[in-house]
Amino acid sequence: MEKISQGKGQVYRNENAWEIFSALIKELKPSKIFIITDENTNQYCLPYFFEKKNIENAVEIITIPAGEIYKNISSCLKVWETLSEKGADRNSLIVNLGGGVVTDIGGFVASTFKRGVPFINIPTSLLAMVDASVGGKNGVDLGHIKNQIGVVNLPEMVILDTEFLKTLPDAHRTSGIAEMLKHGIIHSKAYWERIKNIDVSSQLEFEALIWDSIEIKKEIVSKDPLEKNLRKTLNYGHTLGHAIESHFLENSNKTALLHGEAVAVGIILATYISKEILGFPKETLLDITLSIFKYFLKQPFTHEDIEMVINLLVFDKKNRNGQVLFVLLEDIGRHRTDCIVSNDLIYKAFDYYKNF
Repeated sequence: MEKISQGKGQVYRNENAWEIFSALIKELKPSKIFIITDENTNQYCLPYFFEKKNIENAVEIITIPAGEIYKNISSCLKVWETLSEKGADRNSLIVNLGGGVVTDIGGFVASTFKRGVPFINIPTSLLAMVDASVGGKNGVDLGHIKNQIGVVNLPEMVILDTEFLKTLPDAHRTSGIAEMLKHGIIHSKAYWERIKNIDVSSQLEFEALIWDSIEIKKEIVSKDPLEKNLRKTLNYGHTLGHAIESHFLENSNKTALLHGEAVAVGIILATYISKEILGFPKETLLDITLSIFKYFLKQPFTHEDIEMVINLLVFDKKNRNGQVLFVLLEDIGRHRTDCIVSNDLIYKAFDYYKNF
């Protein structure tokens, strides 16, 4: 049996996952099963789900609009109301079939409806597989500010089936690679060397790297489940990345960035800042920058954009006593948390990014 053990939230892959899913349904004996999808996964992933599993229980499909802009309390309210109208009780089961938005909303809804309903996550995007599958973070954005409302609560299980990746547009598949690159940078030079040359056309290699990426995150989360120290390293590139993502979401004259696209920018910025503050090797910064630009287009930033991004940093969840705290690196796999970075250095990091 292929699984990543993390207690309640074990991650299973391949055919074993669907067998365990069936066994868990029999064990839980849910009064009713609710499957949460978005418009895309309803169309492209739900048929495959029913092809893999013929569920005998009563099933209700709840579909939310697709996109980060709908990752909010309003969407949760509609799902809560539907659950109530359809007779959900604490013995019901919620199955979240979708990318990070669906699993984040679905997990939060399940964790709060009637003070907690069991749920299962079936991530269908690469980003959700390598990031949202482990750790039990569930929640929504507050306006355009990322992940301000939420809980930490593990699903009953996670099903990892890479067949779902075939339904993704190329940009969404690439978005997930940003998190895998981040895992390489924070973990080890050995994994970085493997992941920076990832060949998505080789299914066996790609699946092995996905699984290894999940293993890296699982190892970190298991040592620090409540994000007191080590788990903060998973936010590498995300302090500025989330602010960039929020800025692009907030401004109607901007094209919204996918999470991985924003984090890719954030990784380059954080690595430049790491070089300036902690002496991160210049040649490795060059290697990381080149590797990221191999997958992600350079984004345009005006001085006003950068100023607005810096202003958004005050909402970062790692902040303490009004100070913005960064995760930085001395080298690949050697982190330092709770670093203070001046605004002047952030501007210099953007200059490096823009002029590379």
